[in-house]
Amino acid sequence: MRPSILWFRRDLRLGDHPALVAAAAEGPVLPLFVLDDALLAPAGAVRRAFLLRTLRALDADLRRHGPGLVVRSGRPESVVPRLAAELGATGVHVSADFAPYGAARDERVSAALGEVPLVRTGSPYAVAPGRVLTGDGGPYRVFTPFHKAWVAHGWRAPADSDPAAVDWVGAPSEDLPDEPDLSGVDLPEAGEEAALARWEAWRGTPYDDVRDRPDLDDTSRLSPDLRWGTIHPRTVLADLDVTGARDPHSRHHSVFRKELAWREFYAHVLHHWPATARDYFRPELRDLPYVTGAELRRRLDAWTQGRTGYPIVDAGMRQLLAEGWMHNRVRMIVASFLVKDLHVEWQHGARHFMAHLVDGDVASNQHNWQWVAGCGTDAAPYFRIFNPTTQARRFDPDGAYARRWVPELADPALGDYPEPIVDHAQQRAATLEAYQLLRRHGR
Repeated sequence: MRPSILWFRRDLRLGDHPALVAAAAEGPVLPLFVLDDALLAPAGAVRRAFLLRTLRALDADLRRHGPGLVVRSGRPESVVPRLAAELGATGVHVSADFAPYGAARDERVSAALGEVPLVRTGSPYAVAPGRVLTGDGGPYRVFTPFHKAWVAHGWRAPADSDPAAVDWVGAPSEDLPDEPDLSGVDLPEAGEEAALARWEAWRGTPYDDVRDRPDLDDTSRLSPDLRWGTIHPRTVLADLDVTGARDPHSRHHSVFRKELAWREFYAHVLHHWPATARDYFRPELRDLPYVTGAELRRRLDAWTQGRTGYPIVDAGMRQLLAEGWMHNRVRMIVASFLVKDLHVEWQHGARHFMAHLVDGDVASNQHNWQWVAGCGTDAAPYFRIFNPTTQARRFDPDGAYARRWVPELADPALGDYPEPIVDHAQQRAATLEAYQLLRRHGR
């Protein structure tokens, strides 16, 4: 029998894999990953390294059942049709991609394949973008009604994909490239087995009680796994008891499910408004004043290096450099500080995050930045400005998180800690004045 191709992208696992089920139903399956420079080049070193580790883990999993992962590099619209022709493939199976680049790439690949079908089955989401719409058939702009409709829509049970039952086939493959130098960045273990272990170890955590406390470090840490699809959100949702019928943690499960819904909401927004990957969702706020030139460089350097003089801000920025990750509460604090205290436009911060986050995802990253900056969907009102000092008192009450990442706070011998780069009260007043001036001019 002629094989089909299973082209892995953001679904680097073998369990709960609808596209794998569809491919195996046709006969033999060749597993493929394309090293696409259009996606790899803009990614930071930590995300590339984690991807390569994930691919090696996927290859090891495949070798338990067959020849292993086939790796080819180049433009997918050239690579995939060429391999399909080599094999006489009956089809190319994928999980649907709804991001702007991915959707356009898949259209190019489909056209280049000609009579060989590109079969889309499943997606990286519990509910594919475009499925949950308003009563008028339009996209939601606000999270709360989207969340209600998303829950009402529901999602399928995990797919029963059994890699041991698949007739895997191989083809000549390139070697995976060496990992970039991470300069000591400590990344989590990669791969499907590690993702499932993380979920199993964490799922009994009282999430609603600890989710805003970076000093406790009790969040799930699943974001890199969801980013690359080593675990599917549907797998997680199937384990969440939100009714209280089985689990005393039902309240915490409900809150965690809502966090998964935020990820799906931002994918929905990017699908319907692809320009928001780079530009303002609320363009009327584009005219707020921001620093430029040498002052922009000075403030941005202090922020990126964790040298602003505000301990919780600096702790978060140093954690990002050390782990390729940052606690979500702290992400909001440092983003607000950059935009509304340092008056640096949000795109600068979003680019820095995408360069350093192991879980960097365009939809979630760009729209969370716009939420904090006040120019996105569900935007926190522009006049809501995080006070880094009161945020630290509330969510890092003993200063443990700050001292972990800014050790000179406890031991001055380790270095001089800078004075605050700006006065928060003064910058808050300036931000509000600029916002009111913009409103008075009708923009």
